[in-house]
Amino acid sequence: MVMIVDIVLLTLLCCTGVAIMIVRHLFAVVALTGAFSLLSAGLLVTLDAVDVAFTEAAVGAGISTVLMLGTLALTRRREAKPPKLSPLGLGVVVLTGATLIYATPDMPKFGASDSPGLTHIVPTYIEGSEKDIAIPNIVTSILASYRGYDTLGEVAVIFTAGMGVIILLGRRREDEYGYSEETAAFPLRQGGDTEPDFGDDK
Repeated sequence: MVMIVDIVLLTLLCCTGVAIMIVRHLFAVVALTGAFSLLSAGLLVTLDAVDVAFTEAAVGAGISTVLMLGTLALTRRREAKPPKLSPLGLGVVVLTGATLIYATPDMPKFGASDSPGLTHIVPTYIEGSEKDIAIPNIVTSILASYRGYDTLGEVAVIFTAGMGVIILLGRRREDEYGYSEETAAFPLRQGGDTEPDFGDDK
């Protein structure tokens, strides 16, 4: 039964990923990315990683979706110019995917207790979590203490990305025709036209 659920979730994830690449309406893309995060959270639940699934649902499908919807209120609804298909990029993606699939049989079995990831530092975390950190939840002790600097770095990256988005949205740049991109982004608020004024035709 679990295998069937995993197959269904993976199929939906693949379909959602393809739809995100094809759709050009930004609102639909935001909705699809939120659905992708929820499907990922469901897949993590089937892997018994409920804490990670909760974080994915809260951050990926919740906060991130709200922030992207807020950003859409300040930008255009459709992608300005569809990207061209790059044969080189497609070849790199296919080659990388084929390499990963080829290497999959050499990976340790799922849940194996003798896998390298479980025989190195994990026993130290499990045995010393409550004694060293005095926190009963092992995940909390790892994220907040053992890997505290890593978590701080992730928070710093997210904060920097958010500040970058705010700065980019707030910039006012004039092109060679004196047309403000900010006016194009806020046509209703600032009375900007959707097309630049090139003067009277002669």
